[in-house]
Amino acid sequence: MNIQAVRAIYGFEMDRWKRTLTQSIVSPVLSTSLYFVVFGTAIGSRIAEIDGVAYGAFIVPGLVMMLLLTESTSNAAFGIYFPRFTGTIYELLSAPISPFEIALGYVGAAATKSIVLGLIILATASLFVPLHIAHPFWMLAFLVLTAVTFSLFGFILGIWADGFEKLQIVPMLILMPLTFLGGTFYSIKMLPPFWQTVTLFNPIVYLINGFRWSFYEVSDVNIGVSLAMTLGFLSLCLVAVWWIFKTGYRLKQ
Repeated sequence: MNIQAVRAIYGFEMDRWKRTLTQSIVSPVLSTSLYFVVFGTAIGSRIAEIDGVAYGAFIVPGLVMMLLLTESTSNAAFGIYFPRFTGTIYELLSAPISPFEIALGYVGAAATKSIVLGLIILATASLFVPLHIAHPFWMLAFLVLTAVTFSLFGFILGIWADGFEKLQIVPMLILMPLTFLGGTFYSIKMLPPFWQTVTLFNPIVYLINGFRWSFYEVSDVNIGVSLAMTLGFLSLCLVAVWWIFKTGYRLKQ
C-alpha cells in the first residue's frame, strides 16, 4: 500500500477542514443545542419518559446519528467532487496510487471529521442531560461503522453529481426526512400498527436504534438486525465504489 499517497490525500482533506474549523464545529453544536431547547423543553415537558429513559436523554443518540449521517455524506461528497470540478482528478488517477488508496484517503478523512463532530455533540449533550452509556464498545462501533458507511455513500454521491446543487439533494431531501421519520425524536412503538410496519422499511430506523441500544439498552428493533443492516449497507457501498473505479463511471468523462 502507498501509505504516503493515502496520507497526502487524508492530510489535504483534514487541512481543508481545519481552515473552516470554527464554522464546521460551531454550526452543528448550535443547531444541536437548539434541538435540545425546542424538543427537550417543549416536548419533554409533555413526555416525561420513553421506555424508562428521560425524553431529553432519549433523543441524544438520534441527534448524534442525524448529524453523523448528514456530515459524513456531505464531507465525502464535496471532497471527491471538488477535484472533479477543478480537473485535478485526472492527475490523481494518473498517479501511482490504487483506487482503494484514493477512496481510503477521502473516506477516512470524511469519517474522521464526522466522528470528531459526533463526540463533540455527545459532550454538548452531557451539558443538558445526564448521559449513561451502557455499552461503550458498541457505541463506538456503531459510531465508526455509520461514519465510514455514509462517508462511502457520500463518496459515491460526489462522483455521481454533476453540479453543486446535486450534492445537497440527497442529504437534504432524502437523508434528513428519513432521519426525522426514523425514530430520532420518538419511539416507533408510539405509532399506530400500520405506520410501525411502514417505518420498518426505513433503513435509518435500524441505525438509530442500534446506537440508542448502546446507551440505554432499549431498542424498537433487534440489535442483531440493526448491526446486520449497517454492515449490509456498508458492503453495498464498497461494491459500488469498486464498480465506479472498475468502469471509470463519471471519472474519465
